[in-house]
Amino acid sequence: MTETTRNASAGAAPCPMGACMRLLGGTWTTSVIWQLSAGARRFGELHRDIPGISPKMLTARLRELEAKRVVIREVTPSSPPAVLYRLSALGRELVPVIDAMVRLGTRLLNETPQRAPRRPRAR
Repeated sequence: MTETTRNASAGAAPCPMGACMRLLGGTWTTSVIWQLSAGARRFGELHRDIPGISPKMLTARLRELEAKRVVIREVTPSSPPAVLYRLSALGRELVPVIDAMVRLGTRLLNETPQRAPRRPRAR
């Protein structure tokens, strides 16, 4: 049983952090959202711009994000049909969160490793 389930079944309020992580969790999810933050994109563009993601994984992430109402899939009737993916209002709300994570991660990667502070002695 997960911590969220345990807390919910015990009558505790749902965890706000858990709600966000359910949207952002998953391999490649933040990369897909980040790429779509620049505007609507076609599948091939996303696949080309996210190095290392397989077409199968990209399809799975896009479907998952669509089901979670983070991404909107638009089909333009043409021959062949053109499909565009764009962020929903909820997806656009996630962009500053991801941006903050990127800035923090960049800062952490650029810092020189320091020795961990000593733990205080028990009294």
